Amino acid sequence: MAHARDSIAKGSKSFAMASTLFARQTRERAWLLYAWCRKCDDLADGQDHGGAMASVDDPQARLAHIRALTAIALAGQTTGDPAFDGLALVAAECHIPASLIHDLIEGFALDAQGWQPQSEDDLLRYCYHVAGAVGCMMALVMGVDPADDATLDRACDLGLAFQLANIARDVGEDHAAGRCYLPADWLMEMTIPTDNMLQPAYRARLAVLGKRLSVMAARYEASARHGTPALPFRSAWAVLAAAGIYGDIARKVAAKGGHAWDQRVHTGKLAKIGWIIKAGIQSRRRARFGQGDAIRQGLWTRPR
Repeated sequence: MAHARDSIAKGSKSFAMASTLFARQTRERAWLLYAWCRKCDDLADGQDHGGAMASVDDPQARLAHIRALTAIALAGQTTGDPAFDGLALVAAECHIPASLIHDLIEGFALDAQGWQPQSEDDLLRYCYHVAGAVGCMMALVMGVDPADDATLDRACDLGLAFQLANIARDVGEDHAAGRCYLPADWLMEMTIPTDNMLQPAYRARLAVLGKRLSVMAARYEASARHGTPALPFRSAWAVLAAAGIYGDIARKVAAKGGHAWDQRVHTGKLAKIGWIIKAGIQSRRRARFGQGDAIRQGLWTRPR
């Protein structure tokens, strides 16, 4: 637990702040899940609790290592790595299906292949693997019934919103690491070359795509809010705070236009505190969100 607490404190100030709103047991379970996700991400990308990605020359070996340790943990055996042993604990306590855990690992497998989305549907499928599946696991950590597909769908939507915000923010960092998560057909539509997309001549066009990602993130964020009536008050508070804090990242990318990638966009501490206050009010009134099926019209649906 100490390892998991330190991992989220170092790896994500936004998620660490939002997690303090959970009840203690939920908070600690969320930390355990985060620590495993963070460790897998770091192993796959050559990172240390996020930050700049490093080029790795053995992506398939790293993926095999993640798969092997995860399999040992899910089999109930000790791995000696607190991140993987913590996964075993939270998966058992919260009845997290192995299929969701493997869905996340498939996202790392796509990266290991040097994959780039060709279409918007490809992009959303990737977002599901690396973040939507985590949203579903977090819903189970918060006590959602595994048979409650409507609420799990909303949890998936929040994961998609977070990842779309990440992709919008990290276009420059991903480019430096030799990656691109902007669909190839988007780049073709805007006549932006993949290898020189950050050059001044293409910044205005790239800003159009940054705004498109922001609009998509906002739609999934809005849909995700309609799952909060199924959550306990403190869990809904944490979810709504995280949604607002992370949503601001996508909104800032859209507002900065072609300058969005001059320096890393983030949500400041005062803005985070503001969202915690607003989320507390929203959580007390969350019944008005309902399940919001109508808002999902035209949105991507998670695989069953």
